[in-house]
Amino acid sequence: MATPDLKRRVQQLFLDDANTFGCAETALVVLQEHFALTDPGDSSAAMALNGGIAYSGGMCGAITGAALAAGRLAGYLIPDHSRAKSEARRLTQALIADFTREYKAAGCRELSGYDFMEPGGHHAFIESGVWRDACRRQIEFAVEAMSRLVSAADWARGTVPPGPEGGLPGPSEPPQQ
Repeated sequence: MATPDLKRRVQQLFLDDANTFGCAETALVVLQEHFALTDPGDSSAAMALNGGIAYSGGMCGAITGAALAAGRLAGYLIPDHSRAKSEARRLTQALIADFTREYKAAGCRELSGYDFMEPGGHHAFIESGVWRDACRRQIEFAVEAMSRLVSAADWARGTVPPGPEGGLPGPSEPPQQ
């Protein structure tokens, strides 16, 4: 997916009236689609990461969702598990640095200005509508940045046999040798 397509897909998922996907889920699904991973619509690994991890205000869900996608991709492209972890961490650290330079923070509470753990905090945030613009832009940034970081990584240039559905192997399938 090209950059405009990534943005369009973020908007389609994140701004959908059903409000199915939060920040982490949107970033994960869009990048899983972009990286052609199997079962790309499965956002379950990111469900508890929205709101800075279970509404705690910690690391932005756009970053954690992108980190999950990078880890999943590295795990399938790099046979050596230790190296795959190292590479996924390296890309995620670069994403955090880029994101923090852009937004002056990486924590959900600082970025949103809301404490979701306070009674009514999340409801007030949703009612404010700030998520429709600010959070969407942050997800777009994280998705685009991780896409660029993966493209620039030497390990991402390799050829990996596709999984049964044409994408990379899913979690229950080891990569083919």
